[in-house]
Amino acid sequence: MMWPWAVHWVTLVLVLVYPAVAQYSSDLCSWRGSGLSHESHRRDVEQIYLRCSQGSMEWLYPTGAIIVNLRPNTEPSPGRTGDLHVCIKPQLHSQGSHLYLERAGDLRLLMAESEQPQGGVRCFGYADGALFVEAVPQADISRRITAFQYELVPSHGPRVHLYPHLKPGFVTCEPCSDEEVLVAVCTSDFAGRGVFQGVLASADKRSQAAAVALSRLHHQKTRVFTGGGGRVRHWTGRVNVPAECGVPPSGDDYLFTGSVHFGEAWLGCAPRYKDFLRLYVGARRAGINPCHVDID
Repeated sequence: MMWPWAVHWVTLVLVLVYPAVAQYSSDLCSWRGSGLSHESHRRDVEQIYLRCSQGSMEWLYPTGAIIVNLRPNTEPSPGRTGDLHVCIKPQLHSQGSHLYLERAGDLRLLMAESEQPQGGVRCFGYADGALFVEAVPQADISRRITAFQYELVPSHGPRVHLYPHLKPGFVTCEPCSDEEVLVAVCTSDFAGRGVFQGVLASADKRSQAAAVALSRLHHQKTRVFTGGGGRVRHWTGRVNVPAECGVPPSGDDYLFTGSVHFGEAWLGCAPRYKDFLRLYVGARRAGINPCHVDID
């Protein structure tokens, strides 16, 4: 089942003439600066370089423009840069700038100033260009702060396309193959055994959030599931599921795997746990399991 969901993109080709380009090289994950430092050069374009898989930018009192050059913290394999996507999520208080995608002097609108307080996510291909942040001319720039988080996300891997912001309209709700399940339990950002406890309210119409309880947590890259203390080990949390797929019924035990984006868990492969056990035991006997999972 294909999901007919698409992001509205506005394409603009602008010719902007700036008298100077300031270079700011950095290996930091995040950048924080102020437009007041170059207010007398409002038409300058600054360039910043961030070499990290995720981080943030905060631009106080924005004036002029900034080109944000993002680089992965490890060099991609030859020919694999096209597999990377850049995802941007503005803070709810972000204002004062428009966000564009810049390539060879052409600008395509990524997110207008008025859209940023909605906290939506926009993604684009790593090879499609750099992020161009242009301040909206203001008579009074006080209390204006442009702030957002970014992530570099690979567009390959087990059900990574279930993250609906990567490739809108290309998400499928079909179950994972046996091979995908075996790879997912090893390489996903989280993997555990648990049950769905019900659907939670969500402001994002493109996804649903579900409360889950885990009786076993195989691993998690970040702390999206909490608990586990005491004699009875128990973890709780929430996972996001694309709206078209819906949340599976509660009652059965599932294997939860998935990815974490901007601190939120997104469900990937999620077979019933009894089906995963049968698959994993068979793969272990045949010597084809890609990693060891403690199922005892």
